Amino acid sequence: MFKNKPTRRDFMRMGCCTAASFGLSAALGRLNLIHAFAAGPATEYRALVCIFLFGGNDSNNLIVPNDTAGYANYAKIRSNLALAQSSLLPIVSKTNQASGQVDYGLHPELPNLQGLFESGQLAFVANVGTLAQPLTRAQYLAGGSALPLHLFSHSDQQAQWQTAEFTTIGNGSTGWAGRTADKLQSLNAGASFPPITSVAGGAILCSGEQTQPYALSPGTIPGLSGYAGTAAENARLVAFQQLLQLDSGLSLVQDSSSVMTQTLEQSATLASAITNLPALHTVFPATSIGAQLKQVAQIIQARSSLGLLRQIFFCSLGGFDTHSGQLPIQQTLFSQLDPALAAFYNSTVELGLQQQVTAFTLSDFNRTYQPGTNAGTDHAWGGNHIIVGGAVQGGDVFGQFPEFALGGPNDVSSNGRWIPSTSVDQYGATLATWFGVAATDLPYIFPNLPNFSAPTLSFMG
Repeated sequence: MFKNKPTRRDFMRMGCCTAASFGLSAALGRLNLIHAFAAGPATEYRALVCIFLFGGNDSNNLIVPNDTAGYANYAKIRSNLALAQSSLLPIVSKTNQASGQVDYGLHPELPNLQGLFESGQLAFVANVGTLAQPLTRAQYLAGGSALPLHLFSHSDQQAQWQTAEFTTIGNGSTGWAGRTADKLQSLNAGASFPPITSVAGGAILCSGEQTQPYALSPGTIPGLSGYAGTAAENARLVAFQQLLQLDSGLSLVQDSSSVMTQTLEQSATLASAITNLPALHTVFPATSIGAQLKQVAQIIQARSSLGLLRQIFFCSLGGFDTHSGQLPIQQTLFSQLDPALAAFYNSTVELGLQQQVTAFTLSDFNRTYQPGTNAGTDHAWGGNHIIVGGAVQGGDVFGQFPEFALGGPNDVSSNGRWIPSTSVDQYGATLATWFGVAATDLPYIFPNLPNFSAPTLSFMG
């Protein structure tokens, strides 16, 4: 339901959803746009690949303190959710390599990520979250407009991670990836396909003021289904095409027909580009996230045919809302994420693009450090994230971990809800800068970025 009178933009979005219901791989592009000024010359192809971990990943068990005192404190607080220290996969950050200190351990289901970290293609960013400006515990407890809207709410935090816009009146209507594509339109001038593709359904992250995403289901041929070539099916197709060309005189109907027509054209373009590609030798796991990342790799493989120098992709893995039975659930999910991410990185090596493709994670929020009932955790705030690619300054942990103390200076409650030390804006701006966005354009994409003294981090080369 619309809270206010529906706009033309709303009806366009509804029309796109209708296209998907016909079995289309929905392509939501717009034509004849004025190309925005792009930062830097178009010297090489680059791609960003988002993997959204829906439900709120407990990243407290993604990367664990592994020194004697740190692990003892972790085990005491995490209680029945603490991973056995002997099961952790040890990693040493570059910062501490000189001393030989084993300072962190990864979840035991992440051996491929451990290998990528050790070989320098993977990094972690600690304690990232939705944050309008730097915040102390005292300021949080005092309340006020500086707080993101509806903290600990799945829908609101998913939206805020994707829009980087949060106010006292509501979430933003465009996503930071979409706005990034808006600013780099000139790098894709003449492209025959949208710069953003979702293989995981609709996502506000992908929508800009001028840029709209194309969406498809992994492993499918883009286009209409149910038209295999029989006489009856051909007749139905002709009738459908005639309906799209009919001048009804109603602007909303015409707009919907235009979107549908463009969808079909873009579907045909993608189908043509990927149908005759040589098969990738990289083997992807037979999981949902594996299929999504394989589809992304295939579209990247077709980049030249599509005329794109910049692409953004959206993937997802759900099930991280672990209010109970967290250990076996997370074990299963990480056992899917780990080989899929490794396979995707290997596919970029196969394509010779490992320096030009960067994958990264987002999630609703972290989860409480202290377990709740039923061997689970509640919604929390700042959490740890993964970045993978040849251009990543891998083998290190960026940002700042909180003080792991219940009710301590970084806990907004008494059970371990960490105030983020790095904002979504800083995290995203680092990726956008590597992608080619000019420093002067970053505040358009990340409105709260000027509130932070360090607009970007150093995890990208």
